Amino acid sequence: MSSENFLDGQLPRCTAIQSEALPPARSFSYSSRQDLGQTNIFEELPKATIVHVSRPDAGDISPMLLSYTIEFQYKQFKWRLLKRASQVIYLHFSLKKREIVEEFYEKQEQVKEWLQSLGVGDQTAVVEDEPDDETFPSAYDESAKNRRYIPPSAALPIIRPALGRQQAIADRAKIAMQAYINHFLVNLHIANSREVCKFLEVSKLSFSQEYGPKLKEDFVMVEHLSNIQRDTADRNCLPCFWFGCCDEKWQKVWAVLKPGFLALLEDPFGTKLLDIIIFNVLPISNKDGEGCAFIANELKDHNPLRYAFSVSCGSRTIKLRTTSSSRVREWVAAINDAGQRHPEGWCHPHRFGSFAPPRGLTEDGSQAQWFVDGQAAFEAIASSIEDAQSEIFMTGWWVCPELYLRRPFSNHASSRLDALLEAKAKKGVQIYILLYKEVSIALKINSAYSKKRLLLIHENVKVLRYPDHIATGIYLWSHHEKLVIVDHRICFIGGLDLCFGRYDTNEHKVGDCPSLLWPGKDYYNPRESEPSSWEDTMRDELERQKYPRMPWHDVHCALWGPPCYDVARHFVQRWNYAKRNKAPKETRIPLLMPQNYMVIPRYMGRSPEIGIDREKVTINSNNFIRQDYFFSQSPSQDIPLLVPQEALLNASNDDKKLNGLDMSYNFLNKPNGVFRSLSSSLRKTKVEPLAPDMQMKGFVDDMDLQNEMDVDVPKTDKWWETQEQGYQFVPGDEIGQVGPRISCHCQVVRSVSQWSAGTSGTEESIHSAYCSLIDRAEHFIYIENQFFLSGLSGDEFIQNRVSEALYRRIIRAHKEQRCFRVIIVLPLIPGFQGGLDDGGAATVRAIMHWQYRTICRGKNSILHNLRDLLGPKTDDYISFYGLRSYGRLFDGGPVATSQVYVHSKLMIIDDRAAVIGSSNINDRSLLGSRDSEIGVLIEDRECLQSSMNGLPWLAGKFTLSLRLSLWAEHLGLHAEKVNQIADPIADTTYKDQWLETAKKNTAIYQDVFGCIPNDLLCTRAALRQSMSYWKEKLGGQVSIDLGIAPQKLESYQNGETKFIDPMEKLKCVRGHLVSFPLEFMREEDLRPVFNEGEFYASPQVFH
Repeated sequence: MSSENFLDGQLPRCTAIQSEALPPARSFSYSSRQDLGQTNIFEELPKATIVHVSRPDAGDISPMLLSYTIEFQYKQFKWRLLKRASQVIYLHFSLKKREIVEEFYEKQEQVKEWLQSLGVGDQTAVVEDEPDDETFPSAYDESAKNRRYIPPSAALPIIRPALGRQQAIADRAKIAMQAYINHFLVNLHIANSREVCKFLEVSKLSFSQEYGPKLKEDFVMVEHLSNIQRDTADRNCLPCFWFGCCDEKWQKVWAVLKPGFLALLEDPFGTKLLDIIIFNVLPISNKDGEGCAFIANELKDHNPLRYAFSVSCGSRTIKLRTTSSSRVREWVAAINDAGQRHPEGWCHPHRFGSFAPPRGLTEDGSQAQWFVDGQAAFEAIASSIEDAQSEIFMTGWWVCPELYLRRPFSNHASSRLDALLEAKAKKGVQIYILLYKEVSIALKINSAYSKKRLLLIHENVKVLRYPDHIATGIYLWSHHEKLVIVDHRICFIGGLDLCFGRYDTNEHKVGDCPSLLWPGKDYYNPRESEPSSWEDTMRDELERQKYPRMPWHDVHCALWGPPCYDVARHFVQRWNYAKRNKAPKETRIPLLMPQNYMVIPRYMGRSPEIGIDREKVTINSNNFIRQDYFFSQSPSQDIPLLVPQEALLNASNDDKKLNGLDMSYNFLNKPNGVFRSLSSSLRKTKVEPLAPDMQMKGFVDDMDLQNEMDVDVPKTDKWWETQEQGYQFVPGDEIGQVGPRISCHCQVVRSVSQWSAGTSGTEESIHSAYCSLIDRAEHFIYIENQFFLSGLSGDEFIQNRVSEALYRRIIRAHKEQRCFRVIIVLPLIPGFQGGLDDGGAATVRAIMHWQYRTICRGKNSILHNLRDLLGPKTDDYISFYGLRSYGRLFDGGPVATSQVYVHSKLMIIDDRAAVIGSSNINDRSLLGSRDSEIGVLIEDRECLQSSMNGLPWLAGKFTLSLRLSLWAEHLGLHAEKVNQIADPIADTTYKDQWLETAKKNTAIYQDVFGCIPNDLLCTRAALRQSMSYWKEKLGGQVSIDLGIAPQKLESYQNGETKFIDPMEKLKCVRGHLVSFPLEFMREEDLRPVFNEGEFYASPQVFH
């Protein structure tokens, strides 16, 4: 049974078979006649065992008061039910009633067909053969032959007087009940009847492996679902005339409890999902601030005949009723146990306060693969969409249906996003797309147009835009995640939106004339102009002969196994929340259910009775190095970050080569030390400790590995999925863009709150992960991010503490006299429209103000505080950089440059751990209550022998390969020279390669272009003067950031003036790395002034 068909109600529904010669169906035929058209729940006979017999009072001899604990087993599923003798007797009479009704119905059908064969009655069928004189039609004989009914006397042993000793009574009752149950569990027809299925508490969902083990199920009454069509027989009960215990507003539904959710179905045999509560992390205390919070709670009603309980999770609470107080207690206990059982339940926070636990602690199929820049990532996404079989989930800050995922676009018309989705939708794949609904006066991404185009593709494409700004009051914050999830098998996560301007290669070309790679509005430079309309996408917005495009640098990641399932659960949670708020009565937009692998956080669960074929894994102690790397004995940390597998130290010769780097040195394993806490005496007295919200107490300890399960992950042969095999990069022009697919430790982290995902609290696990990883870094930290806006302790404006964590770690390294490096790569200038001196560029200047305030200007900046303590040595610990590219706009055309816009959201720690996601380093992304974000922490399991500051070091395969790929691109190194940067902190790498390359490239760009920004322009007056000079020199043809070179450069040698082609000088540029201009505009206050609209906006918008 496929989940997508189930969710959309595409399974065969119950159909009533009616005869024209008979009157309309009567109420008594509800069971028998609908069963004829329903699909069976049981494919084989279940088994039952009476486990225990009890009675409320030892002196009570009434057999009707006996209770039976019955254990049932069907395939791999086991469940226990507590049934009273009276319930069994009721089942018995229901089955006898069923037998009478079915026999009566069949006799009517037989008589009708017999009369038709004689030419009497309604001629609805043509009889070609002569009827047999001996019998009626054989179909009914066959049906009756295959059915055996329970004898009327079968229930007598259950109700015989129970006299004698208590143990003897229990034994006799157990034997009698076992014999009776065996009557209806030896025949599939009876076992699949509505009466027996209700007694066994089973439904269509019970044994669907994708939704997890079978838990409690039964009919309940709900009030909030007013659109259910009810049978008249269910409207009222007899006491309603006096007590009014039933209410017309209350509806009878079938409730199904699974480990991660409570689903409400219209009928146990139906397929229509009416509502669902997905369990999520609960607050520490209840709404009164006292005691523990629970999912389910018993309710007291003024009417003694009403028995109710509530189920609350996130921002939702629903009220349910059942038929007795004992059933209320059973439901409350079962729901709380399913959601809050420690530590499997989804209601417990995990490491960093995340909703998702660390994955890959066993061989559970957790794998990851990185992609650098859009070309490789888009190719992988296109291939995955083409292979989709059932479902595609997609969400983004900006989605462009006309985006080509493969280039040259003229050769890959079928790779356009809308074409890919249409091809799959026509084959029955269900596609769910969540779009961020922007404030149109602030952003020009036109999500309304994207939604319109996507909905026109096919009816199987469902689209939601969220939030509604007026209804929610959310104007400042956005949905910033970038996700594609295919068949719950593979997901893509990182910084790349499926939109214009993001496709790029590692060359980062600035021109494309004639158009080959970037058609129409995909030739994109937001610094020059934003398109006024996205509808005519193939029409150029920029003049290709005059303006460069802005190259785009990004990092993306693919996940397989349980991490992919966690990401899908996040999407389902967001989709359902948006559906309830945006389209609660829209039947075309369904609610989604998280599947089993999204429900069992501890590697598909522990119980072998769960509906998954698997065997327990014997954990080899050699598989893990349980040293103290990234580990603190503080109770605030539940799971240590692990070093790579020791078994891989003896890697094959093929694995010892990385992009030409020979890793076959006979290095010794360097022991890892426990990090000591930073003494408060190292900080100035004005700087306070990290905020209390950085604490991670009470998170689930997930280190019990002995009972984890091994889950097989299907393998594929896609080129981008098999790069790990020889541990080599893609050859040729694609070198370094695709990483190896490797088994890793993975944990999904996110930023969400009530407005963005409907959670009961705010989750800022990305922020916690960043600060924790920085604190535990041993040798170096490498960061690429679109923004760097953070605060030190005591900063009243900026609340995230990434900068504080970096400050503390550097001070500790200085005290210990250890080499420690922090390298941060950022955009040279924010990617918003407007020249820095233009009246409409207040947003650009405001972001620059807060960023420089974080980096180097004022008492709250990290460099200012470090230089007060360390002086010039500060530059040995931390430095900032940007990226820049150049080229001709067309053959024979002008030479142009542009910053390479750094859009990646990446942090690498010690070549062993990496965080990849959508989150910027600012309050918007990290606080959880603002923009919604998602990312993944990847810790290597497999390792290679490397070096760190000249000493042996075990580097992770995933993380090391990613860093080398990035650095090779930034430094312009070919594969055979990557060994020059294997040691990230040695002077031969950091000073001779990194610093020297950035310094030389910066000087060359300044000589050729005088480009903006640069350290020579400290005031707006100097900026205006420089703009005037270059406009005059170039005859007025300049770009907004002075990115056009003169046709000839003047040079002076031996007193003579020489003119050279600018391309000759630019040939000395290596890679794209340049220094970040820390002195740019240092004498100016870049904050908005009173006559600018941004002056009246909250500063939170910019940081």
